[in-house]
Amino acid sequence: MLRLLHFSALDLDRWQACVAASPGALPYVQAWWLAATAGRWAAVVELGPGGQYYSLLPLPLKWRPWGRVAYQPLFTQQLGLVLTAQSRYTQVADYLALAQKSCVAFYQQWPPAMQVPSLPVGFTLAERLTYHLDLGAPYATIYRNYLTGCRRRLRNNQALAQPLLVEESEDLDALIALFLTYRGATHTGLRPRHYAALRRLYAALRAHGLAELRQVHHPATGELLAGALFVRHAGGVIYLFAATSPAGKAASAPILLLDDALRRHAGQPGQLFDFEGGSLPGIGRFFTNFGARPVLYPTVTFTQRPRFLSWMRP
Repeated sequence: MLRLLHFSALDLDRWQACVAASPGALPYVQAWWLAATAGRWAAVVELGPGGQYYSLLPLPLKWRPWGRVAYQPLFTQQLGLVLTAQSRYTQVADYLALAQKSCVAFYQQWPPAMQVPSLPVGFTLAERLTYHLDLGAPYATIYRNYLTGCRRRLRNNQALAQPLLVEESEDLDALIALFLTYRGATHTGLRPRHYAALRRLYAALRAHGLAELRQVHHPATGELLAGALFVRHAGGVIYLFAATSPAGKAASAPILLLDDALRRHAGQPGQLFDFEGGSLPGIGRFFTNFGARPVLYPTVTFTQRPRFLSWMRP
């Protein structure tokens, strides 16, 4: 049977067992990921006869004066339905019907592979864009598919007396500070306090051995030119967060960071590199430098009128 469970009723051990039993489940639905980005959350869960979790739909909720709002947490690109071999309820509409009873608004982004044949009345379906690259080929093959200008910039860097180098780092705060120099609250709507979720997530990723933080510094001055946080998971790599300075952009530091990541993770059949973005045309064009392909993924929205306004005429 399906039940809506709020956070206090969730069994996180059973949650993790369900995610582990779900082929291709993305790391965003891990309990530790949600704990970092949402703190507390609810879920629509399919329960087995012994209380096992056969399936689940994560449901991060916020309180608003007009009721509960289901939202997509920061630094969590996709959620969606988690199914296992034991799942009996496989249609997402059944889960949404329960979610609809507990919130006045709903917004989620789901994986590209998730099937959405129909939705309950009131829900609307749209699409967002990301870019993927298949990591199955060896690096030499991936490199040959780079655009000519991208390969030229990499060669130009190697020809320098002091080429820029990609280095391992643990200094996420420096990367966030660099990002805030050109993408402040007026651009993103995010205040410095919102990056606490990213810091918590980075700590959790490190604890699980999944974080790869890389930075590029100026060889003479030590200035941070660019950096990126990658997430290594069972299905591939996620390009989660990145920043660059004007000098870093001019020196092609972001290209070096992505080339280094693709070099390290190439030759792994069945793995994907998710650039986690690309809806803005300029960003999408940048990702195509590496041979990435555009991939659409669904977004689902629902809004109902608050009860205290229901007496008003449309």
